[in-house]
Amino acid sequence: MSSGQQIPPWLQEQLARLQQAQQNMQAILAQKQQLELDQHETDKALEELKKTGDDEAVYKFVGSIMIKSTKKALIDELEERNELAKTRATVLAKQEERVKQSITEQETKINEMIKNATTGATPTKTNLPK
Repeated sequence: MSSGQQIPPWLQEQLARLQQAQQNMQAILAQKQQLELDQHETDKALEELKKTGDDEAVYKFVGSIMIKSTKKALIDELEERNELAKTRATVLAKQEERVKQSITEQETKINEMIKNATTGATPTKTNLPK
């Protein structure tokens, strides 16, 4: 295709799908990064909490206030938060893999479509990507 030609609608559609998949990937990576930060923060809190004596006063934030709690209750809560984070990380990793695969497939289809367009082949219903 020369630079003077317009992008055909079928190719525009595929490019839009690719762009959407890339945006999805960026969102997943941002979620993973935030999750890693949260996990690190939880791990540090657990580490510090385990250093405290059983008879020492411990507090937790609830909204904008601090409430007195027990060491055991806070440890249980933080460990549960870590377990949920691990589950969420697994889900995000699977989503990331699916989106990566989708991006690769879409790029391949787009390259094929461009190759066909430059060789003069016109897309038909049978060779148009889904």
